[in-house]
Amino acid sequence: MSRRSGILEFAVLGLLREAPMHGYELRKRLNTSLGIFRAFSYGTLYPCLKTLVANGWLIEEPGSAPEEALASSLAGRRAKIVYRLTAEGKEHFEELLSHTGPDAWEDEHFAARFAFFGQTEREVRMRVLEGRRSRLEERLEKMRASLARTRERLDDYTLELQRHGMESVEREVRWLNELIESERAGRDQRSPDAPHDNDSGETGGLPRHGGSTRPDPSDDTAK
Repeated sequence: MSRRSGILEFAVLGLLREAPMHGYELRKRLNTSLGIFRAFSYGTLYPCLKTLVANGWLIEEPGSAPEEALASSLAGRRAKIVYRLTAEGKEHFEELLSHTGPDAWEDEHFAARFAFFGQTEREVRMRVLEGRRSRLEERLEKMRASLARTRERLDDYTLELQRHGMESVEREVRWLNELIESERAGRDQRSPDAPHDNDSGETGGLPRHGGSTRPDPSDDTAK
């Protein structure tokens, strides 16, 4: 399974953990809520859904009342199918949420992981945030070293583009520092004793002060 398809499966399971949806609703949520899926088609989504159904993580259910389904059939239209997370699918998603390895720190995967931080345990959030910060600090160090070596050979516009990229990474590091500080201070909307099954989608641990600019983790300029 490719990294891209793995991220899509993770996001679909996460959205369906909140509520059952049909394909159109899923695609809309993926497009509007998760920036990394702004440009993908049903031709990408439906094979993913079929795989998840085959694995036993989703089930398909009629999405309309019986009379509406009959009317769709008579009119030659395909009846809507609603996808629902199974108990095995929920267990699998929670297992994925607990992963904190290097894949969770990469640009696209981190954006998807962050979108479901409201369903993630605080300790796991901390490890993912700290891993992401470490990865960006390494990237920033390499960018600075590269700029120092090539500065004299760059024209003004290329130099400005390099600086813009560095500033984008620096902004995300500052943002991550704020999030990590908030998590350490225990500013979580959920009680530590609250059950992990949080279907409200609330995001805990976010800084509540104003004036903070939060970069989009999927922003290409931060890569």
